[in-house]
Amino acid sequence: MSNYNIVLFNPEIPQNTGNIGRLCVSTDTRLHLIEPLGYSLDNKYVKRSGMDYWNHLDYTIYKDWQDFLDQNPDAVLYFLSTKGKKVFWECPFEKESFLVFGSEGSGLPQSFHQKYRDRIYTIPMPGKFHRSFNLANSVAITLFEGMRRDYCSQPG
Repeated sequence: MSNYNIVLFNPEIPQNTGNIGRLCVSTDTRLHLIEPLGYSLDNKYVKRSGMDYWNHLDYTIYKDWQDFLDQNPDAVLYFLSTKGKKVFWECPFEKESFLVFGSEGSGLPQSFHQKYRDRIYTIPMPGKFHRSFNLANSVAITLFEGMRRDYCSQPG
């Protein structure tokens, strides 16, 4: 089982959530969706992207951020944002930690940048023209960095 949880805060694009769901099933990672969602989970694009994996996905939907915090009071949270000052390979990636990603259109709320500023990381984008990576790609990059560390730290 993966040592991580993926949290999508107000995701807007069903195909991204479908792809992330498929990634979570393939890595035995739990997915947490914070409403409002920009689509219905019955959306054909979620199902098409997640293919037949969606029925095997371990996920929870929360009505808002406070509901998430209430249901996960001991969660170790790390946030990914284009506005992070530290690169993601500096992230501790503790076991059972929650990797939090903002919505495709607006990212994480400004209040998160204030409250959690010491836990916000970014994926470097050295290209001259960029805004952000696709959300599903960002989740995959980050999740696999944590998994790589876990794998490399195992004896033998």
